[in-house]
Amino acid sequence: MIVKENEALAPLTTLGVGGRARWFAEAVTEADVVEAAGWARTRGVSLFVLGGGSNVLISDAGFDGMTLQIKTRGVGTEDACGVRFYRVAAGEDWDDFVSRAVAENCAGIECLAGIPGTVGGTPVQNVGAYGQEVASVVERVRAFDLERREFVELPAEDCGFSYRRSRFNSDDRARFVVTRVDYRLHRGGSPTIAYPDVQRALCERERAAGKPGLADVADAVRRIRRLKGMLKVEGDPDCRSAGSFFKNPVITAERCGEIAARGAPPPSFAAGPGLVKVPAAWLIEQAGFAKGYSLGAAGISSRHTLALVNRGGGSAAEILSLAGEISARVEERFGIRLEMEPVKIGF
Repeated sequence: MIVKENEALAPLTTLGVGGRARWFAEAVTEADVVEAAGWARTRGVSLFVLGGGSNVLISDAGFDGMTLQIKTRGVGTEDACGVRFYRVAAGEDWDDFVSRAVAENCAGIECLAGIPGTVGGTPVQNVGAYGQEVASVVERVRAFDLERREFVELPAEDCGFSYRRSRFNSDDRARFVVTRVDYRLHRGGSPTIAYPDVQRALCERERAAGKPGLADVADAVRRIRRLKGMLKVEGDPDCRSAGSFFKNPVITAERCGEIAARGAPPPSFAAGPGLVKVPAAWLIEQAGFAKGYSLGAAGISSRHTLALVNRGGGSAAEILSLAGEISARVEERFGIRLEMEPVKIGF
């Protein structure tokens, strides 16, 4: 394992902001993970695990510890009773894996097409979009336990999955280094077409060519994401972002009714007994922010109010300042505190 010093981190993230790593290494094997963990432990420095850099906001001061980028590769499969199990290395590109699963007619992640990042990050954030989330298809997660200094394999029920959460980003944050994720997908299964955006996107195609398949849904999701600036496209300034910057808040149905009584009723989706999920984008717009709004080099995407972008030469401080202004105004207007989705590193 080669350890570098003062490595620039901004180019390794989709937001393109942040300082340098005091030490930096790449893990291409599980043995590299063990070595890096031991290197950091013996020197008494913190370990930050980086995947595709699509869900992090790194401080302008950088990270004064060891940054380990996971670059492991490999996909294994096993079939049983109409199910295909995929064993996927954490460093594999997520969208490439989605494309492979769809091409092999395996259902369960087609609505997660176009999401940037690597496989290892999907169980950490319990990645979800357009009616699907990985919690429903994760079989187990293999990880190196930094406390016990050994590899463990955690079944899905031990991962503590909930909306955009898992034990990996909450109770056990910084304890595990994910090295492989096993998924359980259904061979020949029907696609998920639950969200209105997806239904509308498929409406014309269904009339012309019949019932849509997995590839049709994945293609529709990618088109939607591109229209919203949520698809990573080289040269597109709206793509210099971390995707959805705020989580959609879950509130009581009663609270939603109170908001509706004060003005336009918010869009909402069932989120459990007595609970609804309200789009953060709607709250942001109703609080007076428009697409394209800027604060220095930080701004709101010109195509989606939920994405904060680096317009070029921006800093983490500018991104956080804009996020704070948005959060404060939403809380003042609705009494709802928005929660950041990207993970803050080095602050």
